Amino acid sequence: MRSLTALLLLLSPIICAAACPDWPAERAESESRALQRQLAQWDDAYHRRGVALVDDEIYDQASRRLQDWQTCFGLKEVAAADALATAAGEVEHPVAQTGLEKLADEPAVAGWMAPRTGLWIQPKVDGVAVTLRYRNGELIQAVSRGDGARGHDWTAHARQIAAVPARLPNTDDVVLQGELYWKLEGHIQAKAGSAGARGTVAGAMARQALDAKTAGQIGLFVWDWPDGPDDMQARLDGLVAMGFAATAELTRPIGTFEQAQHWRDYWYRHPLPFASDGVVLRQGKRPDGRHWHAEPPQWAAAWKYPLRTAVARVRRVEFNIGRSGRITPVLQLEPVQLDDRRVSRVSMGSLARWRADDIQPDDQIAIALAGLTIPRYDGLVWRAGQRQLIEAPRPDAYNSMTCWQASPGCEQQFLARLVWLSGKKGLDMPQLGPGTWQLLVRAGVVNRLLDWLALDEAQLEKVPGIGPVDARTLAASFRLARARPFARWLQALGLPPSGDAALAENWNTLAAISVEQWQTEPGIGQTRARRLVTFFDSADVEALRERLHEAGIAGF
Repeated sequence: MRSLTALLLLLSPIICAAACPDWPAERAESESRALQRQLAQWDDAYHRRGVALVDDEIYDQASRRLQDWQTCFGLKEVAAADALATAAGEVEHPVAQTGLEKLADEPAVAGWMAPRTGLWIQPKVDGVAVTLRYRNGELIQAVSRGDGARGHDWTAHARQIAAVPARLPNTDDVVLQGELYWKLEGHIQAKAGSAGARGTVAGAMARQALDAKTAGQIGLFVWDWPDGPDDMQARLDGLVAMGFAATAELTRPIGTFEQAQHWRDYWYRHPLPFASDGVVLRQGKRPDGRHWHAEPPQWAAAWKYPLRTAVARVRRVEFNIGRSGRITPVLQLEPVQLDDRRVSRVSMGSLARWRADDIQPDDQIAIALAGLTIPRYDGLVWRAGQRQLIEAPRPDAYNSMTCWQASPGCEQQFLARLVWLSGKKGLDMPQLGPGTWQLLVRAGVVNRLLDWLALDEAQLEKVPGIGPVDARTLAASFRLARARPFARWLQALGLPPSGDAALAENWNTLAAISVEQWQTEPGIGQTRARRLVTFFDSADVEALRERLHEAGIAGF
């Protein structure tokens, strides 16, 4: 629920001290105003046109970011955006829609619960809020949430939605508040997220006409009966009698923080018929609906689920160059928490994607956890107002046959070659990873791919960061590598895939194979055949072969 977001964020703990950008005052004000305009654009699209341009998680974090910057830089003149500036409609609510305070974390939840008794918990349905008004049991009005005091007339659409009863079993005058949601059978929030469900419903209700198929996909969850009995259980029983059994099934009494935690985790990881973005904590007894206001009440609050998507500020853009010469942009981020992981870097996958999205320092991006473990770039959220453009390495400067030495500009690719050579798919050399290779390269004792063949324990001990024990271990690993079979050495050097031909026992046999002969091997086409011939014809590779021949390595 985006209502009164700015106010709710002010009530949340502010933790911006470590996240304040290193900006002069003029730029801080400029960036804050740009973000304010972005929020206003999202608000207008959502509340006036029913179009969610970003997920609620992204919106909430962007709003919080604006508040953080205002606190960091003391920008009181940059007022918090009014999320509902274009939301108000022409119809007054019979009972105000209150919105909810969002509790920031577990201590905030425990603190909210501590002084209260008679508490209940419900899933926080991820849909659009609606007020339903019945007179003598007949539906006479449906009003969108709007700004909480006034909303838009949704009565015509509501009459088409089978989940919204046109008539209640009794003949009382009743006001109900609830959520229209997109039906999702067996939906598990932890796995599928919100799947754009809220935006789908909001868009449907904003249309001039609602078709039967769409109306059939919209459900209703009644989360309160403002003018119902004082006692929660009595209200639930009354809602069941009206036909809203799901409300009672999904409203549970709680007495401890652990119970609240249990239901939040349970509903997050078990099937529900709708998307949900957290839970709602409610006091059973609360004021009569006549006394409600369009602001977060003291008797209810929201506890959102762990973030699936986080907004992060890009600190800098780096470019990793791999063994094959592939350039991969990596974004170094202002650290953010995603579930139980602290994320400070994310790969963009390819240079083409980085160029297409044009991500630069101080841009704000969305990241998620792929498979709940690996950080994944999910797209640009908004650009920095003042941009410092970063130049990427030239792709034509690197390929699978470049950087066999530690020359300027080749540091990354050369290190990647060493790591591959000693890795599981290469010579499988124990105790040799990127850190150790970096020590040897920085000390100047490994400048070419096979310089380590000449190193003994005494020389290794002289390398800063390598002691006697490490030197003995490395020397043993080097000796082990010498005994590896010819085929493993070929793989370690980076021979392109060569089918069964790699089973040949010596270099000269393989080096004499022509492009046409390579193509007779299963799975080797013209492109791969040319790569194999290029490999064996390379002067750099020939120099490696000569060094291995001098060292007495079998097959060379």
